[in-house]
Amino acid sequence: MNSMLLRTALITGIVIGALNIVFAGLQYGFGTLPVWFYLAQLLLIPAMILPMRFFPQAAMTRDFARRAAMFGLGWAVPYAIYKFAGDVLNPNFNPAASLISYLVMVLVFAVLFATIRKPQN
Repeated sequence: MNSMLLRTALITGIVIGALNIVFAGLQYGFGTLPVWFYLAQLLLIPAMILPMRFFPQAAMTRDFARRAAMFGLGWAVPYAIYKFAGDVLNPNFNPAASLISYLVMVLVFAVLFATIRKPQN
């Protein structure tokens, strides 16, 4: 992985983790956030680094379904950490609803990125 891609993955993981802490802190109060929630945000760094290779490959793939699948795979793990860490804080946490919402959003990310990032002719 080249240094620019690695730097992008690191920055993206840090920004997503920081936003998740800010949003959860504003919703539930920073003092009430458990330590595991902060530690879970650290998982976003490797979660962005490992699938980062999917994004450049997906951007070069002509077939829409394969391109969408690659973008979906690239966003699946980082979004799972972001989504489930925040959802579990809710006292009315419903695992089935959280999973369905996660799957729908990964599908939306996949289709959106595949549409926006289609290869040039």
